[in-house]
Amino acid sequence: MKNNLTERELEVLSLVMRGKTNREIAEELMVSTHTIKAHVSAIMQKIGGRTRVDIVVKALREGIIE
Repeated sequence: MKNNLTERELEVLSLVMRGKTNREIAEELMVSTHTIKAHVSAIMQKIGGRTRVDIVVKALREGIIE
C-alpha cells in the first residue's frame, strides 16, 4: 500500500485520474456509485485533497500513481 491506500483505492484513483465519473467507475468495477463515493472520500482524506483534481495532482507528485 502506497500512502496507506488500499489496492481498491489505488484502482479507483487510477480511474479518477483517467477522468472517469463515479458512475463510470462503479459500472467498470461492478459496485454501486455510493461505494465509489466512499472510496473517493477515503482517498481524499488519506492524500489530503479536497477535490478530484487535488488528489490526482498530489498522487502524481508523491509518486503514488504514474
